Formats: sequence, structure tokens, C-alpha cells
Amino acid sequence: MCDTCGCNLTPGNQHLAFKPVAKGATAVSVLKGLLAKNDDQAAHNREHFDRRGLLAINLMSSPGSGKTALLEATLVALKNEFTCAVIEGDLETENDAERIRAKGVQAHQIVTGTACHLDAHLVHNALHHMTLDGVDLLFIENVGNLVCPASFDLGQHLNVTLLSVTEGDDKPAKYPVMFRAADAMLLTKTDLLAVLDDFDCDKAEANLRNLANPAPVMRLSARKELDMEAWYAWLREQLAAQRARVAQGQSRRPAIQSDGQTYHSTTVC
Repeated sequence: MCDTCGCNLTPGNQHLAFKPVAKGATAVSVLKGLLAKNDDQAAHNREHFDRRGLLAINLMSSPGSGKTALLEATLVALKNEFTCAVIEGDLETENDAERIRAKGVQAHQIVTGTACHLDAHLVHNALHHMTLDGVDLLFIENVGNLVCPASFDLGQHLNVTLLSVTEGDDKPAKYPVMFRAADAMLLTKTDLLAVLDDFDCDKAEANLRNLANPAPVMRLSARKELDMEAWYAWLREQLAAQRARVAQGQSRRPAIQSDGQTYHSTTVC
């Protein structure tokens, strides 16, 4: 899979794969083991987050499912309760980070170039451009992709996967690696259900349950601000749980999918 498209390598980790060699020698790039280095960096990132008592959430979905719109609504609704920060991931442009900054929230844009996911090194580099002191919630909006992001630990504590009603309700069945990794699934753009007759929210949830994932499923519309309170309540609950863990010297690692890691760790020359 990713040995063909090259997404094992990102601007954050390519220095680990390609090393200078003596004149006349042949350079061989070995991608196996990059995930181990990624996991080391992710653990380091999580230590940063835990020391500050903040909760880091990785938002994953296909492109156009409403991740940035969800963040915009959330940041406005919770601005008097929590201090938030956002890391945005896209192949190009600062568009999403600019939308977040327009809400008065600090945001750093990661431009991945050709990489279809974020990794822990990219997130670590982004942290050097941010101020985390006093931050309660750090949202990491991953690159729009229903495959690779589920296989990379960024240092986050939780994964949230979005599925918009403009997509198929069978997406959890078609992309099990992504949806098995979800600590919560959000069915977004539900205001459009009034004009769509080919998306069944109950079927989407049943497909998630068929993966043996008991994660909560919330149906909402960020644009129309419909049924958002369950999402906000979940965030409050998860932040309280994170603070309780930190007080006991504990942390939480997200569900990183081992089958996805197998695809990404194949050795190529």
C-alpha cells in the first residue's frame, strides 16, 4: 500500500530514512522501523501534553466531512470554558489555520506536501511554533484520508472520526482500520438528512458496532449548530478524565491499528 504511494515518508521523518553515504556507495532507503521512531516521538509528545494537563484529540475523516467547521463551532461555544489550540494538517495552503485564527484561537498549519497523513515528528515540529502553557484542549486536524492516519500515533490521547451524511453509511465497514481506531464517531452534516434519502444513521452505527467498537456515536450539524451539546459534554468529560489521570501519574495512548502498521512497516529498497 504505502510502499507504492510513498506516504511512509513525510517532511518530518525523511531524515530518518535517508542518510549520507560514502562516495561511490549505493544508498538504500529502508522504511521498516520508521514507525518505531514515530512511536518514540509520539510518547515524547504525549509527555509534553501530560505535563501541562491538556487533552490532545486527533480528528480524522475523509476530505470535506466537516472537521474544520466542527472546530469553528466548538471553539466559539467553549471559548469561555477552555483555552484551546489547533494543529492543522493539509497537503497545501494555510486555509484551515486561517479559519481557526479568525476565531481568536492559536493555530499552526502543517503542510505535508505529498504525505497523506500527519506523523509524530510533524506534530513535534509544530509544537515549537505554539504556546501550550494554559491550553486545556489541543485539537489535531489530520489530513483528510480514511486509511493512513489511523496507523500513526501523534502523541494524542483520543481519536475522533467524522462521517458525514453525504458519504455512504457503509464507510465503517469499508474502512475498518480507521473506524476501529475511533474513541468517538461523529455523524456530521445531519441537517442534510432532510434532502438525502440514501444515508441511514442507524446503519452507520451498526457498521461501527460490527467492528466491536463501543465508542459513542453523536449525530450533529456544526453549520446549523444542531445537537452539538452531546459533543461538548463528551469533551468536558474526557478533559476531566485526563486531568484525573495526570494527577495519578498516568496517561492514555490511543488505539493505533496494528494491521495498518503492518502495511506501513514493510521494508523496501
